[in-house]
Amino acid sequence: MNLQRLSVYTDNSAAIRGAKGYLLEDRKVGKGDRMKRSEIRENIFKLVFCGEFHTSNELEDQLNAYLEDVECTDQERSYIAAKFEGICEKITEIDEAINQVAKGWKTGRMGKAELAILRLAVYEMKYDEDVPVKVAINEAVELAKKFGGDESPAFVNGILAKLA
Repeated sequence: MNLQRLSVYTDNSAAIRGAKGYLLEDRKVGKGDRMKRSEIRENIFKLVFCGEFHTSNELEDQLNAYLEDVECTDQERSYIAAKFEGICEKITEIDEAINQVAKGWKTGRMGKAELAILRLAVYEMKYDEDVPVKVAINEAVELAKKFGGDESPAFVNGILAKLA
């Protein structure tokens, strides 16, 4: 496993703080050296999705097992874990926010992939000041295109637009 500092592909060179204060340094690097932000977000989505099938007591074991199989740096691993744990801590508030705007589609009726995408995006919109709202929405729609059904992108976009 390649254990290096977390660095994320972007067009600027500014450094920003990510979830729980982990430093994410923006700079261009060679192919395969580090994860892109969208790849990090996809891994967080997968963890949130997997969390739907486990009890809260099992989440730490699931997190550790998942991160063992992901090729990433220690800092990327810490960032992914911190953001996942943040979502788990705020899940009640996140679901309440979703339920307030999802007319006829309470979280219990939603597809598991769409719900995981919404939870990640709402967390980023409400609790992660380093992710602009428009970026959180756009990335959620991209995840919905990749992992959801045909109508998922429009559904996810509609819910998040009401929360923006």
